[in-house]
Amino acid sequence: MDIYEYAMQMEKDGEDFYRNLARKTPNVGLQNILTMLANAEVKHYNVFHAMKYNGPIPDTDTEILANVKNIFLRMREEKETPVNTPQIDLYRKAQEIENKSRDFYLEKADEVTTSQKAIFIRIADEEKTHYFILENIIDFVSRPDTWLENPEWYHLEEY
Repeated sequence: MDIYEYAMQMEKDGEDFYRNLARKTPNVGLQNILTMLANAEVKHYNVFHAMKYNGPIPDTDTEILANVKNIFLRMREEKETPVNTPQIDLYRKAQEIENKSRDFYLEKADEVTTSQKAIFIRIADEEKTHYFILENIIDFVSRPDTWLENPEWYHLEEY
């Protein structure tokens, strides 16, 4: 399997994982975040598909972090807290997948053309952002009272 086929399969698996997880969570805010993550994986898939077939590269830029911040703020204002804490292991598994994807893209960036290298690195950075979002979900689900009380929202600072 070539780099692009492998990357496309990883992104498809990620999309399926997030959509399945969104269906299982009773919290509407978390469902929205997980759906955004699934949609981001679709965008990544489309980029790798275009690279494989030498098509125009679609833009992957999203405002996912800003949108996630808004959802968390809304959940805070509405005092909406998750009720399904056993899913923390699934969020950790998703983090592991995001880490592996990031590592793969950084490694493969050295094996592609110069123009494609920048795309691999950009998607690796986006996977890092997904990891960061999942970390906040885990914190939120694990400690909703203390997490929501933080008025500075250090959890969601861009890095």
